[in-house]
Amino acid sequence: MSNIAYFPAMPPREDNRPGKRERTKTANRQAILDAARQVFGELGYDGATVRDIIRLTGLASGTFYNYYKSKEEVFDALADDGARRFRPLLRVEFEKATDFASFLRGAMRAYFEFLAAEHETWRVNRPAGETHPQVRATPEVTAVFGEVREAFERVLEREHAPPVDLDYLTAACIAVAREVGDKMLERRPMDTQGATAFAVGLILGGLPALPRP
Repeated sequence: MSNIAYFPAMPPREDNRPGKRERTKTANRQAILDAARQVFGELGYDGATVRDIIRLTGLASGTFYNYYKSKEEVFDALADDGARRFRPLLRVEFEKATDFASFLRGAMRAYFEFLAAEHETWRVNRPAGETHPQVRATPEVTAVFGEVREAFERVLEREHAPPVDLDYLTAACIAVAREVGDKMLERRPMDTQGATAFAVGLILGGLPALPRP
């Protein structure tokens, strides 16, 4: 008799990999987002249609509508995806920061560089001055707010700074970043360094600290 018979049977390994159906759904969503990013960049948000996005994915129209009902939903999903991928960059800047000013500068620079990279197709194909639609408060965008607020709280504690309304501070800094970023996207060339210098100067020093044109 084989010695193998004396060893207890090993329990089957647990397979934590997603099933084929789940992998297909993930791949379809990613194909739609990749196509939408390219279509919005080439045609502009207003000029793009759901049909343009579907055509680029190679998926059936019914498949598209299993995931998204409109181009507005796709745009929100792109914003959510971008915020999710930006959050690790934000954490890196927090780990490098020595005080509030260094975190603010690093976070702003990382945001504007990320924004410019995300809109490379837009930069190449869309005319200067064309506005970009506002991003709504998707779950991942809301999570970014929470991470920025927590980072502000911790760096200010390190400095023993006087108490400040963290909700207002976070909202104000994000609003500046968003509005300056939108204007940066309209310009040619997109100047990430100029956007960073302006936003950081405005927040830290007000009008007297702003770079002069």
